[in-house]
Amino acid sequence: MDYRAVELAIMERGVEWNFEPTLDRIAALMDVLGSPQHSYPVVHVAGTNGKSSTTRMIETILRERNLRVGRFTSPHLISMRERISVDGAPLSEERFVEVYEDIAPYLQMIDAQGRRLSFFETLTAMAFAAFADAPVDVAVIETGMGGSFDATNVADGAVAVITPISLDHVDYLGPDIATIAGEKAGIIKPGATAVLAQQELPAAEVLMRRAAEMGATVAREGLEFGVLGRELAIGGQLLRLQSLKGTYDEVLLPLYGAHQASNAACALAAVEALTVGDDPLDPELVRQAFLQVTSPGRLEVVRRGPTVLVDAAHNPGGIQATLEAVQESFDFAKLIAVVAVFEDKDVQGILELLEPMVDEIVVTRNSSPRSMDVDELAALAEEIFGLDRVHQVERLDSAIDRAIGMVDALGEFSGAGVLITGSVVTAGDARLLLKAGEAT
Repeated sequence: MDYRAVELAIMERGVEWNFEPTLDRIAALMDVLGSPQHSYPVVHVAGTNGKSSTTRMIETILRERNLRVGRFTSPHLISMRERISVDGAPLSEERFVEVYEDIAPYLQMIDAQGRRLSFFETLTAMAFAAFADAPVDVAVIETGMGGSFDATNVADGAVAVITPISLDHVDYLGPDIATIAGEKAGIIKPGATAVLAQQELPAAEVLMRRAAEMGATVAREGLEFGVLGRELAIGGQLLRLQSLKGTYDEVLLPLYGAHQASNAACALAAVEALTVGDDPLDPELVRQAFLQVTSPGRLEVVRRGPTVLVDAAHNPGGIQATLEAVQESFDFAKLIAVVAVFEDKDVQGILELLEPMVDEIVVTRNSSPRSMDVDELAALAEEIFGLDRVHQVERLDSAIDRAIGMVDALGEFSGAGVLITGSVVTAGDARLLLKAGEAT
């Protein structure tokens, strides 16, 4: 098979958002594969916002310690290969095909029992198998959706990281913060260390209860670890971090926003929790690691003159963090937003958050079949922004051109910028259109 044929074979297994709350199929597959997920220590990352950035930070610190690291993230921005990385790079097309062909007979075996593996389960199995074959010293695994019944939860994380929890995927995970937290808390396993970002009280109570039931050691942001200081810096921010074993000064993080500083604190705590002994990490190693961190599609500058930002925020919690970071780090005199969102999201909540900061909005659609119809999105936007501030464009490429043209028309020194947001797919499409390259 060639790479495109493998992609198609995986996609034929259904859509990623088709969530069935069971581990039966993936557990059966792992059994016949020889349980590769137990071949290495795992850092397991769940939460609503910040999972991918935190996962990438953990991976970067571990690699700076000369460990071979596997990273599994989702969804992808441009290429399916981005989801499975070894040594900081996505699997090559050739290697991706090899891994799929290695597990394909076992996929068919489980399928034949009437338990057809899903899209996400297939990729999860490929990641676990690829990491065992590498072999990696550590795997950093991001959940796809939820926790307890997420396919990744066949692994037993030595460290479980829970990033901030907010309302998202309510049709699958539950109608309120406490219920969603209960699903995500399922990655906390007996005897593990639970690294918990700051949470709303209902989520914090659920997570602490689960940790107590599992006999897990708890590390809480704001208590056992956290951000002691934060200053704006060119291309990011300068941090002072208190972690579980020491204090780290003058840590330059080339990402924007208080939420990324919080993600950095969680990542550092996770690595320390995985490290034997009480001694802190080498401060210079920590500085060098964070200096190399990237998080494609997360408030990423993809163009200058005018400045164009791409961000994958897709729920009100993510949009709020993004807007706070834009306000803090970019001195825009005027901001034009290009927005394409999935129809099953809290679209009104997203638009209401954008309205006070965005001068004009260009509504459009992305390449996903889940993308909200442009007429519907425009109607919602007009109720919130008013007719004069809303521009409706059918295609994302044309919408981006329209927004950049609006900024250009204001003049070279207008201080205006463009923010493209609303979905991971929107961010990936925009990166491809603006030739920002494949995420690594």
